[in-house]
Amino acid sequence: MEEEEEAIGFLDKVLEDEDVFLLEECELGTPTSPGSGSPFLVAVKVEAGKGLEMRKLVLSGFLASEEIYINQLEALLLPMKPLKATATTSQPVLTIQQIETIFYKIQDIYEIHKEFYDNLCPKVQQWDSQVTMGHLFQKLASQLGVYKAFVDNYKVALETAEKCSQSNNQFQKISEELKVKGPKDSKDSHTSVTMEALLYKPIDRVTRSTLVLHDLLKHTPVDHPDYPLLQDALRISQNFLSSINEDIDPRRTAVTTPKGETRQLVKDGFLVEVSESSRKLRHVFLFTDVLLCAKLKKTSAGKHQQYDCKWYIPLADLVFPSPEESEASPQVHPFPDHELEDMKMKISALKSEIQKEKANKGQSRAIERLKKKMFENEFLLLLNSPTIPFRIHNRNGKSYLFLLSSDYERSEWREAIQKLQKKDLQAFVLSSVELQVLTGSCFKLRTVHNIPVTSNKDDDESPGLYGFLHVIVHSAKGFKQSANLYCTLEVDSFGYFVSKAKTRVFRDTTEPKWDEEFEIELEGSQSLRILCYEKCYDKTKVNKDNNEIVDKIMGKGQIQLDPQTVETKNWHTDVIEMNGIKVEFSMKFTSRDMSLKRTPSKKQTGVFGVKISVVTKRERSKVPYIVRQCVEEVEKRGIEEVGIYRISGVATDIQALKAAFDANNKDILLMLSDMDINAIAGTLKLYFRELPEPLLTDRLYPAFMEGIALSDPAAKENCMMHLLRTLPDPNLITFLFLLEHLKRVAEKEPINKMSLHNLATVFGPTLLRPSEVESKVHLTSAADIWSHDVMAQVQVLLYYLQHPPISFAELKRNTLYFSTDV
Repeated sequence: MEEEEEAIGFLDKVLEDEDVFLLEECELGTPTSPGSGSPFLVAVKVEAGKGLEMRKLVLSGFLASEEIYINQLEALLLPMKPLKATATTSQPVLTIQQIETIFYKIQDIYEIHKEFYDNLCPKVQQWDSQVTMGHLFQKLASQLGVYKAFVDNYKVALETAEKCSQSNNQFQKISEELKVKGPKDSKDSHTSVTMEALLYKPIDRVTRSTLVLHDLLKHTPVDHPDYPLLQDALRISQNFLSSINEDIDPRRTAVTTPKGETRQLVKDGFLVEVSESSRKLRHVFLFTDVLLCAKLKKTSAGKHQQYDCKWYIPLADLVFPSPEESEASPQVHPFPDHELEDMKMKISALKSEIQKEKANKGQSRAIERLKKKMFENEFLLLLNSPTIPFRIHNRNGKSYLFLLSSDYERSEWREAIQKLQKKDLQAFVLSSVELQVLTGSCFKLRTVHNIPVTSNKDDDESPGLYGFLHVIVHSAKGFKQSANLYCTLEVDSFGYFVSKAKTRVFRDTTEPKWDEEFEIELEGSQSLRILCYEKCYDKTKVNKDNNEIVDKIMGKGQIQLDPQTVETKNWHTDVIEMNGIKVEFSMKFTSRDMSLKRTPSKKQTGVFGVKISVVTKRERSKVPYIVRQCVEEVEKRGIEEVGIYRISGVATDIQALKAAFDANNKDILLMLSDMDINAIAGTLKLYFRELPEPLLTDRLYPAFMEGIALSDPAAKENCMMHLLRTLPDPNLITFLFLLEHLKRVAEKEPINKMSLHNLATVFGPTLLRPSEVESKVHLTSAADIWSHDVMAQVQVLLYYLQHPPISFAELKRNTLYFSTDV
């Protein structure tokens, strides 16, 4: 289980995409071919016209990337001839053996791809819907053996090149700056690339043709003569990749420890420890007089689990550093959001695939394989998502750092330890035998048996709620003295808790009355937590870990989101008790399919629920007034607001702004300047959400879904730019305006904690979700709707957010878009 034991070899990089396209094939309803043991694609209905248009886009993009790849191979071969010529002279730069090792199989690979390119190019340039090129891909796949030889030699080639660079200045100069020709239509005639980078290109390329075959098959009608040839080429490619995959053998070890039982276990759970600058998942055990940090060991069979003690602290020696104390240990860097989103996408796709396999009564081995892959991704997400620091000191000097997913969890651990520390505790040192006995007892005594990931759940357990939870935080009672008070709301998602909303601070009171409504998106959630804080304005109390002033938790409570209780149309009022404090709140739940329906406005005089073309024509504007004003206000005073666009605004404020914009109220600018910035951000989101059809249009929605699923970068670029060009002008201009605004918001990420990925998650479904859910692919559950559609919608927006600036004029001018990024 220990992550450091699983060193990733360079071949893993070659294969990291394999599961992705095997998975995507499964999504099309893949059986296993008789006797082959490897998946292959089966018939997929492709609308002839649309499919062939997508085929051309895929091939155009692939052809552009092939040209770049051939230029890279040419650049690599260029120094080979002069080096060989000097090898036989009295002053050789390299020996013949060194040259053959470094440039092994490059000439063969170059000739294979040059022939392929020369045959494919005229077919794409003189396009005909009946054109066949399957035989070219079939031949390319049949020559993959040359890549196996290159891959086997790759490590030696790199080592040889590095040694030669160190011992020979002439070769070092050559290898540091190889000139690669730019594409025919490119402004750049040459780019400089290192030999090491070019030697990696074939490794990178080995999966590319397989990804393109997958895209081509997806958009090739079954009765097209190319179909069986492409299918065969894909089978050969996958078998080749699988044969390399079998060479990788992760080894796991186990340690057997004697069992025994002492002391009483008070609390245990899985926490992420930062040790030696890397994250480790630990099982932490709090006994009556000692805190023990262990790692779970497993045998290869997965049975006879036991624990290995990493460290322990007697509670008599345990102290908590105050938040403002300066720490000698390094800053904690959060894991990149886009990588967390990628993990979520993989988990969601795997969940859907498991459901399909079960519905089709698929093979248990296939289901187990998918579950294993899902566990691996969920484990990575669990390991890398927590960011809230929880430090512990041993008064004898050593300091330990855990990262938790929520303030609630940190408070629970701190309170449990402090409660035990009120007793008369003695310091002690455990002998090695005593430590073994205590660690051995952990397995028997533990209360938390599994890592908190959904793949550990039984099939009959609740999958959680998907949709929107509306919560009104009314008031609180039970405070002994006046304070500045506010509440936060957390819900669970993918095995960890996320803070979703925050009330305003009610100043100097013992009975705060907030009466604020929030809309919280649920992603398989089962619990709602409410935390009540006293706001601290003392700037000396700053947490050195995250530079934020530390507020005091006055109380906290948690309730289960029972689908039968919550799923009613009426508000359900409840009171949650916490440390003598009572917080009154109401909630109701709306399933995703109900809350996401777009309802056109009955009166066309307003702006909400009215077509964007109608509004811009009426206003004689390029971008609707509501969009411009909200964006301007956010950029003026909300761009540094933590969680801008993610933290919910108060629902009543948003409704007041909506009514003012619809009525074209003359006091709208005054209202905006006085209004809470989260309400303004919420109004902008609501405007796009209530458009009668999405900003990126119903008509183009299927094409956006297909375009973002393309595996080949050049084909994807081609398709995604073509789709933007196809949008009506008011939609396109507004989209580009919003895009630049969101990029400016993300530039302030160190302050507002909103990355491009966070913003794509917030706005993706709002800008893309079709007006008719029923018109899409038939999905089996609410979870499927979320996983398939929403994650793809997020990826579409993220693609454009990460893209270099897109100008309206240039977009309209270009008819075909080629990427030079291979």
